[in-house]
Amino acid sequence: MFDSLNRHMLPPYGGWIKTPNFDRLAERTVTFDTCFVGSMPCMPARRELHTGRYNFLHRSWGPLEPFDDSMPEILKLYGVYTHLVTDHQHYWEDGGATYHNRYSTYEFVRGQEGDPWKGEIRDPEMPDYMGGHTTGLGGHSAGRMVIQDWINRKHIKEQSEFPQAQVFEKGAEFIRENYTEDNWFLQVETFDPHEPFFAHQTFRDMYPHDYNGKHFDWPPYRRIEETPEQVQHCRFEYAALVSMCDHYLGKVLDLMDELDLWKDTMLIVNSDHGFLMGEHDWWAKNIQPFYNEIARPPLFIWDPRCGKAGERRDSLVQMIDMAPTLLDYFNVPIPQDMQGKPLKESIAADEPVRQAALFGIHGGHINCTDGRYVYMKAPAAPENGPIYNYTLMPSHMRRLFTLDELKTWEAAKPFTFTKELQTMKITANPYNDLHHFGTLLFDTETDPQQQAPLQDEQIEAYMTDHLIRLMEESDAPDEQYERVGLKRKLPEDAQKG
Repeated sequence: MFDSLNRHMLPPYGGWIKTPNFDRLAERTVTFDTCFVGSMPCMPARRELHTGRYNFLHRSWGPLEPFDDSMPEILKLYGVYTHLVTDHQHYWEDGGATYHNRYSTYEFVRGQEGDPWKGEIRDPEMPDYMGGHTTGLGGHSAGRMVIQDWINRKHIKEQSEFPQAQVFEKGAEFIRENYTEDNWFLQVETFDPHEPFFAHQTFRDMYPHDYNGKHFDWPPYRRIEETPEQVQHCRFEYAALVSMCDHYLGKVLDLMDELDLWKDTMLIVNSDHGFLMGEHDWWAKNIQPFYNEIARPPLFIWDPRCGKAGERRDSLVQMIDMAPTLLDYFNVPIPQDMQGKPLKESIAADEPVRQAALFGIHGGHINCTDGRYVYMKAPAAPENGPIYNYTLMPSHMRRLFTLDELKTWEAAKPFTFTKELQTMKITANPYNDLHHFGTLLFDTETDPQQQAPLQDEQIEAYMTDHLIRLMEESDAPDEQYERVGLKRKLPEDAQKG
């Protein structure tokens, strides 16, 4: 599992980055062409990986909840050994602290992004750089995160010292130690190619180009203000890191070949979401509407039960399908609260598992797709409210909820998936300035670049029906309908339709 891996830049999806091992992967697996994100960004997607249900309608970034079903923990309870190897530092922050202990064992590699790793009081020497995490997301000092990143880079020089290299080495170590055993699940998860785009020089040399500007490998979360030359340079920095990811993916494929794991071992290669690199005049994610560059991540699956390889699939699938797919593979019962579906028959014969899917971020557009049309329902008013977090684990990305936030909480009635538990209903801070984007409707078959929004009342009504149905199936809070100007179907309406 990679983070922020752009499918549209990978050659199996028509891209230009040099990735011979992703080409090799596509030859050995089934490639999904209609995979969409669910909940954005990092930890909300990982909550979906564990629970098989949407996160973004009920809370923002946060830990697993006491009522959540966790796929690795369920596997563990049924005798399947589960192991996590990752350099994704968000697992060790306040908003991710309940995930890693669901596995039988885990290993964590330090040093990615602004990971508070090496302790130096004096600020390091830094190049004259541009960009950086200018949003201060999660209450973290953006400036301090950049400073810490440059401290960390002082301790990462040789290729073998890069966190990603260590993650794949430790993953290979687990495989070599345990490949003759049965019933194990290994999650090899690297933070790359998430920003900053810090790759070893070997991979940067694969993309020679003239550039005399400031150091720039960490795009800000905002509209493009940079020159075309600066944008292209940053895209090459990203490409270098993706090629580094490709190199280490090749190590896994080599091991699959060497140990003949293809005969009885499922392989899934995916990402949580994409990342805008200048498309639609934007950097990054989270703030703007979730165009396909963000919303459609790559997905490759090898299932030895059917043995299908080198084929494409059109079935509409999401991250919520990973948990039931893995439980099904090990013949473990799938909890009733999981919304995702096992993909066994989709892999084998492109059998669809859903008509439509939701995706979004807490407090952002509520989006729906049927695989062709993408409908983005915007906040109905500039203030973008009301919006609440429903949680029993009140923590944000890098901090706990403040006392002022907690003073607003009231007990909420149980949702269908909270195992009869009431949650804390806490006033949330919505994403600002989303109303001006407006509601958008795209036909991605005739307009794959999403440059020309449709004005079609019939198609909008069709997508609205899907949207409301899926929100009701998710037991979305009442205010989510109000926030984007929708109305629940009344019981008599549901009976009619």
